[in-house]
This record gives sequence, C-alpha cells and structure tokens, in this order.
Amino acid sequence: MAKTYYDASWEPSGPSLKTSEIPGPKAKAAISELNEVFDTRSLNMLTDYAKSSGNYIADPDGNVLLDVYAQIASIPLGYNNPTLRSAAQSDEMINGIINRPALGNFPPVDWAHMLKTGILKVAPKGLNQVFTAMAGSDANETAYKAAFMWRRQKERGGAHVEFTEEEMASSMKNQSPGASQSLSILSFKSAFHGRLFGSLSTTRSKPIHKLDIPAFDWPQATFPALRYPLEEHAEENAAAEKASLDEVEHLIKNYHIPPCAVVVEPIQSEGGDNHASPAFFRGLREVTQRHGVLLIVDEVQTGVGATGRFWAHEHWDLPSPPDMVTFSKKAQTAGYYFGNPELRPNKPYRQFNTWMGDPARAILFRAIINEIERLDLVSRTAQVGDYLFGKLEGLAKKYPGEFMNLRGKGMGTFIAFDSPRRDEFLKRAKQFGVNIGGSGQMAVRLRPMLIFQEHHADILVEAMEKIVTSWDK
Repeated sequence: MAKTYYDASWEPSGPSLKTSEIPGPKAKAAISELNEVFDTRSLNMLTDYAKSSGNYIADPDGNVLLDVYAQIASIPLGYNNPTLRSAAQSDEMINGIINRPALGNFPPVDWAHMLKTGILKVAPKGLNQVFTAMAGSDANETAYKAAFMWRRQKERGGAHVEFTEEEMASSMKNQSPGASQSLSILSFKSAFHGRLFGSLSTTRSKPIHKLDIPAFDWPQATFPALRYPLEEHAEENAAAEKASLDEVEHLIKNYHIPPCAVVVEPIQSEGGDNHASPAFFRGLREVTQRHGVLLIVDEVQTGVGATGRFWAHEHWDLPSPPDMVTFSKKAQTAGYYFGNPELRPNKPYRQFNTWMGDPARAILFRAIINEIERLDLVSRTAQVGDYLFGKLEGLAKKYPGEFMNLRGKGMGTFIAFDSPRRDEFLKRAKQFGVNIGGSGQMAVRLRPMLIFQEHHADILVEAMEKIVTSWDK
C-alpha cells in the first residue's frame, strides 16, 4: 500500500512580512480596543485565524509567520486543516455542539462508540478506561482526586466499606477524618501541572502562578538537572538522577503528610524543558510500586505524537504502565486514562461535574487521531525531529554562546536550547518571520505541529541564524 504524505498545498510557501514591526498598526489598534474589556498584558500576537493555515499564523496587518509555538503546543494538524474542517461541519459535530450534554447524567447514546473509536483507540498500553475532562488542569485535578479516594478506600478496607458518620460530618467542616489532611501528592521542583487549586499546589515552575493563592503543604523533590552534551556528562547525570530518586523515596517514607501519588512530566515543559533518562523514570516506577504509591504521568504537553511516540512515556520501556496518564492540548479534549478498576470511585457523583468533557471535542480528537494514522505523522515527527536536531547541532557548533544546552535528541520535535538573550531572541524572531516560545529562565522551546516538515525546519534554522547574527545591527 502506497504511503500517504502530508499535502502542503493549502498553506503558504513561507513567511511573509508586511510591517516593519509586529504588532503593526492594525494590530495595535485592535489590541487597544480589546484592552478596554479584556486583559491583554500576556498577549503574544493578535491573530487572524481565518487567514492562518497549516504551519503559518497570520495577523491583522497581513504578516504571516511560521508558527513553531502552536498555541502553546496545542495545535496538532495546523490551522484550518481541511480534514478537521470537514469533521467540524458534520451533523455529528453540530449535534454535539448545540446539544452539549451533562455527560455523567445524560451521555449520548453513542458515547461508548465515540470513546472506543477515538480517545480510547490511542489509550496508553495497559490503561483501558478514561475519565474525560475540560482542560489539562482539570485532568490533573481529577486524577489527584482519584488517587486520594483510592488510597482512603484501601485504608478503610475496600470499596464495600461505608463511610462513617464522623467522616461525613467532618468533611462538611473541611476537617479530618472526612476531608483528609493526612495525604499529599508529590511533585517535582520546576514542574507545571496546572493553575487550579490542587494542580497549582503541585506546580513549581514560576512564583507568578502561585502568589496569593492558598496552597496545600505537599512535598516536592528535585528533578535531575542534566548537563549537556549528555555523552560528556554521563557519570554526573546518572548521579543526579540517583540523588533525585533517593529524595523521592525519602519523601514518600518520611514526609509529614504522606504522598499517595507522584506526578511527573516526561519532559518538564513550562519549567524549562528539563529532561531525564528512561532509566530515571523506570526507577521512579519501581520506587512508587515498592511503596504502594500511584504514578501519574502528566502528558498534557508531551502527548499526541510530539516526541516521536504517541505518548512520551513510551520512550521509557516501563515494565508496568503508569497508574494514570493525563492528557489535553493536542488532543483538543482532556482527561486521564487508567486501568485499575479500583481507581473508579466506589459511589456515583464522587468524580463528577456538569459536563465532564465535551462530545464535540471528543469528535475532533477522533478526527485528529485518524489523520495522524493516515499520514503516519508520529513516525514523520520522529524523522523530522532528527533532521531538525542535526541542523541545530550545526548552529550550536557555529554559535556556541547562542545555542546552549541543546536537548531533545531522539524526542521528535520536542527540542529546546538555552539562549543568553532569550526574551530578545523570542521578540526578534517575529522580525524574521517566526513565532516561537520560551520556557523557564533561558529556554527557547520548539513546539511545531505534527505536520511540520523538513522544508519548514530549513526555514526555521535559517531564521534562527539571522536572529543571532543581527544582534549588533
């Protein structure tokens, strides 16, 4: 059977700049109007989505940029993808949009079929159930709730054991034993897991996310800080990973509020694109299993093909699967996968909200999955990532002070490097036709879409070289 390749005919051949700076006059006027009714202080680029296509993002002034940020890693198949437009215009989608159900109470008659042919079709190995949710923070929040309920259920003696009167009464006062103050979720320094109350307590990437918000007294372990190139620092990196695992075990055994779960990103994304080896994550799985603690893998940003595997944790070759895997962003929907039936709460309404996700977004994810499979985009992303990484290695050798700590080799297009003038680098990139993002203190992170090809990589690398050679101009 002949292989189908990505058709780029529906996108521009390259960037196109109409104004000397971005935002241009039309965008500035529109931003000023928007600011009257909406906070624009975090605005990156005012976008004309009707004129954006494929890998290219447009603005009101007619500027068209190669977009390797992709709405913070959440656009899988490009702007105005013809296949997704077709799915959006289907009667099934219209029905899902205008008759949005309270899924826990009134699921559509075809909800099981929709899940099995979509979200569950790509479920991580060993995880055959899903709880659908609204966004990445919500996915993590509900996974945490499942972990707490699972642990307390075990402590009571099983799902059949009823709650005591004391538990029910104390829960209404936010007190123990009903509202358990004796369990926690362990996360890692520099982690990002969301901005809701539970997820925010496990987020450790930037103070601005957390200031003024009450937080739980939950533990954090040190994520190993690897040195690059990896092959030149193998011994010290192994020591850093061992120290991190030792700290995790110490906290599990000794923290004054014992963790019932450990949550970890395969690559710490918002915190600076921090990597660890497959051996580290296998060690983390072993430690959590040995101490009866759940392992939650947060694949909100790393999932759905960006690392050259559908799920980034597939790179680890775990002997047993994680207990839960959370997802969102490129899936365009959200939730968490699980396999252990004991992670389903023992009573209805314990894990519940009105919408519990959205059939319209589940339909969209199904269309995304089918297009990924049709075009073999996960394998293509691995190939293009290798090509791009090789090009960036050349840049790093040519300009060693500008492209530092290049990382993400063998991880598809999930690539990053450190820049000594990171914020200026991001700003200046637009002048050379590229929209790009950062993370952590110094990292420039690449988050291309799954339809990013070698010729896009050439455009990107050429623009990057122009950026660093333009500093004194």
